[in-house]
Amino acid sequence: MRKVKLLEPAYIDPANHYRYYDDGIYFLAILLGKLRRFGFAIQEMISVMEDESFTHLEDLLIQKRKNILTQLEDLHLQVEEIDHFIESGKEEKE
Repeated sequence: MRKVKLLEPAYIDPANHYRYYDDGIYFLAILLGKLRRFGFAIQEMISVMEDESFTHLEDLLIQKRKNILTQLEDLHLQVEEIDHFIESGKEEKE
C-alpha cells in the first residue's frame, strides 16, 4: 500500500516522532474532511491539494454535485422498480 501525504507536518520531533502542524494546515484539514464527506476519492483530494490556488475546486464541486444528483435519480428509479416488482408479485398471488 502506498502512503499518501495529504497534510505535511511543519515539524516532526526526532525524539518522539510527534507531528506538529502550523495554523494553515487547519484549513486544509477541514477542507479534506469536507471533500471526503462529499465522496471525493483520495486521488481527487490529491489533485485539489496540488492546485494550491484552488482555482478548479468550484468546478470539481459542481461536477461532484451533478454526479450525486445522477446517482440519486438512479436510486430513485431502482426503488420504483423494486416497488413495481413487489406489486406485480402480489397481483400474481391473487
